[in-house]
Amino acid sequence: MASNIPIERVRNIGISAHIDSGKTTLTERILFYTGRIHEIHEVRGKDGVGAKMDSMDLEREKGITIQSAATFCLWKDININIIDTPGHVDFTIEVERALRVLDGAILVLCSVSGVQSQSITVDRQMRRYRVPRIAFVNKMDRAGANYARVASQLKEKLNHHPVMLQIPIGAEDRFQGIVDPIVGKAYYFDGENGEHVREEEIPAELLEQAKQARHDIIEGVANVDDHLAELFISDKPVSDEELKAAIRRATLALKMTPVMCGSAYKNKGVQLLLDAVRDYLPNPAEVVNEALDQKNNEAKIVLESNPGKPFVGLAFKLEDGRYGQLTYIRIYQGRIAKGDFIFNQSNQRKVKIPRIVRMHSNEMNDVGEASAGDIVALFGVECASGDTFTDGRLSVTMTSMHVPDAVIDLAVAPKERTGLANFSKALNRFTREDPTFRVHRDEESAQTIISGMGELHLEIYIERMRREYNCEVVAGKPQVAYRETITQRGDFAYTHKKQTGGSGQFGRVCGYLEPLPADSVETYEFVDDITGGAIPREFIPAVDKGFREALKKGSLIGFPVVGVRAVINDGDSHDVDSSEQAFKTAAIMAFREGYEAAKPTILEPIMKVEVQAPEEFQGSVVGQLNQRRGTILSTENAEGYVTAVAEVPLNSMFGYSTDLRSATQGKGEFTMEFAKYAPVPRLEQEEMMKAYREKQAAERR
Repeated sequence: MASNIPIERVRNIGISAHIDSGKTTLTERILFYTGRIHEIHEVRGKDGVGAKMDSMDLEREKGITIQSAATFCLWKDININIIDTPGHVDFTIEVERALRVLDGAILVLCSVSGVQSQSITVDRQMRRYRVPRIAFVNKMDRAGANYARVASQLKEKLNHHPVMLQIPIGAEDRFQGIVDPIVGKAYYFDGENGEHVREEEIPAELLEQAKQARHDIIEGVANVDDHLAELFISDKPVSDEELKAAIRRATLALKMTPVMCGSAYKNKGVQLLLDAVRDYLPNPAEVVNEALDQKNNEAKIVLESNPGKPFVGLAFKLEDGRYGQLTYIRIYQGRIAKGDFIFNQSNQRKVKIPRIVRMHSNEMNDVGEASAGDIVALFGVECASGDTFTDGRLSVTMTSMHVPDAVIDLAVAPKERTGLANFSKALNRFTREDPTFRVHRDEESAQTIISGMGELHLEIYIERMRREYNCEVVAGKPQVAYRETITQRGDFAYTHKKQTGGSGQFGRVCGYLEPLPADSVETYEFVDDITGGAIPREFIPAVDKGFREALKKGSLIGFPVVGVRAVINDGDSHDVDSSEQAFKTAAIMAFREGYEAAKPTILEPIMKVEVQAPEEFQGSVVGQLNQRRGTILSTENAEGYVTAVAEVPLNSMFGYSTDLRSATQGKGEFTMEFAKYAPVPRLEQEEMMKAYREKQAAERR
């Protein structure tokens, strides 16, 4: 996009949905109709080329999107920056970071499956960042397609106020085109790839329905837009322009969701969706973006999408390409040009911009400058995902994105000693690129442990090490990320005394531990209730440090402790023998004392699992979930398929995909995402504690 395009004609949008709803196919069609690509390739294309936006070999083989890909295109008079995001829950961070920097989104739904578990997750993410969206009901050519049912699910399951803006002409294999009741026209898509949009009069048999639909649209929008409500109540005629303006206002205010339909695969309805992006989604200047003023107690300030103001940008995604690190950046205010110096607010480093490019999947187009509202990539700028950049005139940071906790651990090591250098290079790169992929070293077993969002997430990274770094990896059995917590108040009063030659060590710490409220976002809270200087002020941080140290490893099975408030209310010190180290040690021991008294328990990650299979296998699907300690939340039958939603402990989900496939003749599929932590049943806890004690005893021997 040339920087001389006015900001009103810019749209930054994301395309997100449940896995297999046709997001990448839709993006592919958008690129084709906007002239960005000249031929269409399918996601699981037989031609071996694969979709443009799935540029990674692994994506093409598995037919899924792993990394969000960015591109840009021109539609009529607007410039659209698009990010195609993954639908698989293991790559949820890709959706988080895309939605964090986008102004609007298209929520793609399958006309048969409707609102599925992952649609609920992406919708939650859109709400978190207040992103206005258009719902696109895709796959209208499929057997069982039902546009109205999907629209009503938006209301029931997602609490939207959906307004259907179109009428499909036919459905399933008779799906021919689309009626737009607002302008009173029918549209057909001719040519080999549906590139010629033909406008006709509405077929006679749909005239009455179209009239009613226009009335319903006006009523639906009038419910959430005061200006239109006045016209509607006084029975005044509503012009097309007034109606479109009201739809835009209500969509931007997040009061309604326009619902459209089509079939990306069959090349129908995509151009009308692009018109809706222009008409109903915001330009960067219509979105309120806030930053935190670092010089004024993190007070919120509103950034203006104005190229003349001081520069502020957010690095939201990193990629190591052939030519070094590529940093994707969204510019919120001001402008940057090649050769400028910018400041990284997280480490105050000044860096020069050697090169600015616009990304088109994995191709780059060089640009000299970029301004507010743009999404570009910078070369040679070292930083981490989520860093804020300014031109040095402002000291502000953007609120970072929400990063979910990892739920699964895996011990990994390079197969050959010679692969060590590449192994650590790969791990370094992946942790910088993906905040949900974590690496730590287990001191006891001297193993390298990787943690992530699910089996597929870690599998993909191991495969990437093999392909991109020529490093074969040996992996252990996946390990669930357990946690420990307390169930009641536990008091402590611990005195640490040590006399060695010369000065000794002395510190006394008293207080109690108590569970944090269930809805607390924090996992640990430190409360200083010391009065009268029982513990000198300079040693209080050392006590906090000691508690934090003790939290890293609970005494039941050696996993981190969460959900604890530590309160200190008394203590004692010695003029000569007290030191930071003495109080830190006293705090560690005091914590252990309070922990024993607070009835500790083990927590395990519980996953929300959604299974879809033909109805005849309903019994085996439900039976299998019950066997795995699952709690069935709901089962729903539609179009010959059953959808079961359950909460199941992650520990009993290993190997589930194989079992499900064999129980449903390969026709069942499932998705799984983290729901919550819950206590492990008593018997299992005892077994786990026994195994942990035996392991420790063996290590001591």
